[in-house]
Amino acid sequence: MPLIQLKTIIHSDIQTCFDLSRNIDFHKDSMANSNEKAIAGKTSGVIGLNEWVTWEASHFGIKQKLTSKITVFDAPHYFVDEMVSGAFKSFKHEHIFVFEDGKTIMTDKFLFKSPFGVLGRLANNLFLNKYMTTLLKTRNQYLKDKAESVKNQRSEQ
Repeated sequence: MPLIQLKTIIHSDIQTCFDLSRNIDFHKDSMANSNEKAIAGKTSGVIGLNEWVTWEASHFGIKQKLTSKITVFDAPHYFVDEMVSGAFKSFKHEHIFVFEDGKTIMTDKFLFKSPFGVLGRLANNLFLNKYMTTLLKTRNQYLKDKAESVKNQRSEQ
């Protein structure tokens, strides 16, 4: 099973970063390229423990639905969302937040398993691993920009 692990350094407080990463509306904005929208479950605001959301999005030119649920929650340091149903055979996305030296270190650990056995593993190697990494990096940069702008707005007041 492929594991994508990313660290993002954000010059903002841990609570802002933690809350943005769980915000359904923010997620929709950050994934505008794939036209993601929440269509069932928690469809707006900040998601929490045992809540779930069904997303509809277009990836690889195909409209898809994916439902994920928050299965572990330790604010503001850690949460996990796991796929309940969707295109993957499974996925588990760990979100880890550590505040040190005036900045938040946000770590993503995204573990996924593709369907279709050997063909799924081939797709992972050919394009899916890179696609998912790019998707996460794009979202993380969007979150970093937003969290740092919130911090700057607060310091100007």
